[in-house]
Order: sequence, then C-alpha cells, then structure tokens
Amino acid sequence: MSAVQQSVEPFEAADATLELPFRAPYDWPRMLRFLAGRATPGVEAVEDGAWLRAIDFDGASGTLAVRRHARKRCLVARIDGPVSVHAAALAAPLARVFDIHADPAAIGAGLGGDPWLGPLVAAAPGLRMPGAWSGFELVVRAIVGQQVSVKAATTIVGRLVERVGKPIAGHPHARTAWRFPTPAALAAADLTGIGMPGKRIAALQGFAAAVASGAVAVERSPASGQDGKTTAAERATLDAMRAALLALPGIGPWTVEYVAMRAWRDADAWPATDLVLMQTIAARDPALVRATQQRARTDAWRPWRAYAAMHLWNEIADRAGAARGG
Repeated sequence: MSAVQQSVEPFEAADATLELPFRAPYDWPRMLRFLAGRATPGVEAVEDGAWLRAIDFDGASGTLAVRRHARKRCLVARIDGPVSVHAAALAAPLARVFDIHADPAAIGAGLGGDPWLGPLVAAAPGLRMPGAWSGFELVVRAIVGQQVSVKAATTIVGRLVERVGKPIAGHPHARTAWRFPTPAALAAADLTGIGMPGKRIAALQGFAAAVASGAVAVERSPASGQDGKTTAAERATLDAMRAALLALPGIGPWTVEYVAMRAWRDADAWPATDLVLMQTIAARDPALVRATQQRARTDAWRPWRAYAAMHLWNEIADRAGAARGG
C-alpha cells in the first residue's frame, strides 16, 4: 500500500486533494450508509457517493468532500478553502474517520473461522469501522443516543447544533453550514425543551464542562492503534481515558465502549450492553440472554471485537435496509 499522496492539482475546483490508499477490499457503500444514518444535521452530510463537512483545523477553516476513487484503491479527499494548506496533516484524521489502515486479511483471519461471524465476513469482507472527525462530537452523540433510536439521536443532535452551534456565513452548502457546539458553549447552554430527560441533559453538560476544563480527554492521536495494533503504553492511555469518561455522572460502559470503537480506534472495544448486539447473540443461542452470559462467547472474537460488532450491526442493517445498530 503506497503512502498518502498530496497534490495541489485542481480536482473539480478543489484547492487540494489527498489520495488515501487502502488495503482492498473496502466496502465504501456500507461505510457511507453507516455515516449517513448518523450524520449530524447541519454539520455533516452524505450526498452523491461522498461524505461532506466543514472543518476547522490548526486555525484554518474549509470544507472536505471524500469519495472513493473510481479506479484506484484509494479514497480521494477534496479540500477547499484556507484549510487546504494543511492537506498533508489532514491525512491522519481522515484515516481515522475512514479506517483506511485496517487490514481486511488479518480481520478475516481472526473472525472468519467463527461459525457465527464467518458467513458475515464472507458476505462483507471489506467492512470497516467508521470513525469520527471529533471525539467530543461522538461522545455527545453517544450520550444523546442512550436508550433512543439512531434516528431520534440524530434529530436531537441536530437541535443541539441549531441552538448552541454557530452558522458559517456565506457557506455554499446548506447541509454542512454549521459549526458543532464547543465544549464550553454546550456546558453553559440552556437546553430546556431540547427533547432529552433532565438527567441526560445534566450528564451531557457535565461531560462538556469536564472537556472544556481539561479534566477529561476525548481525542486520541490519529496515528495510534492503526492495523488493530496497540502498544502497552497506548493501552494504558486508553484505559485511563476509559476510566476518566466512565467516572462522569450519567456515562456508562456502553457509551465508553462505543466511543472507544469509533473515536479511539480500539479494535477490541466491545459495547456489551448494546441492545441490538445482545438480541442478535441471543437469537443465535437462547441460553445467552444477558451480557454477562455472552462474555465468554464474545471473548472468542478478541482482538477484533469492534469489527465483530460492526458485522453484527451490518447484518441487521442489511436485513432492514436501514442504518440500525450503533
């Protein structure tokens, strides 16, 4: 797999483009389906085979549009605006979002022999773990999404953006014309009538305040944990991040593991109490109803449990023709 290639050659009037090579196969349609179902209204969008959003990076702003190359084994990121001067540096966070460093052969070897997962891996060998542009945004979504559907969570997060975020003046694309609320702004906002229970609002704002003060870190180095490999030092960092997040009121293990899967790129993260995952495991073995009963079975999927979760969620989404799960 070749290194990331940068070019300032115009690409549909772009200021810069990045080619992000991946190991084939890569299931771009399912990646977009997952991201589309969870795109924050006003901030992110999936249109015409591309993922879009406005960004701020290292003091510069601009927009991103990421597509799969029509012929080459790479994704192409189009970068418009002043942020294009940081094109090379944007490769790492984009790699995190789109899981381009995953090794499908290694994941398939780890999960393909399992009688439950083998058929799922064979059906979708290029399935990736969708990441997140911002760990803070993903935790907000995870808190909002506690005990509600994916669709309901998306609606409420969109309300948060309109109430607390900032519109981008003169932005040409209405569906990505908002900045997500900052931690400090979200912590101080009046969220009355936003559509969440009072305790969940308190948990959300407590989390935002902890991030704003620097007491809790939610961003992991984009270069960490690629190819599912985590050093002892990185594992210690992940353990500390988990503990700090879990210590906050209103945040439980499901939220922490979901964030670890997507924002922190922990290939072995496992949201054991996820309702969809619990139901699909129990459907295969009725003796395994509770998360504690399922643990011995799911431990067999180490160190690729996050990808096992994606395959189980994907199976449900394929059947429903929707973005259910996660």
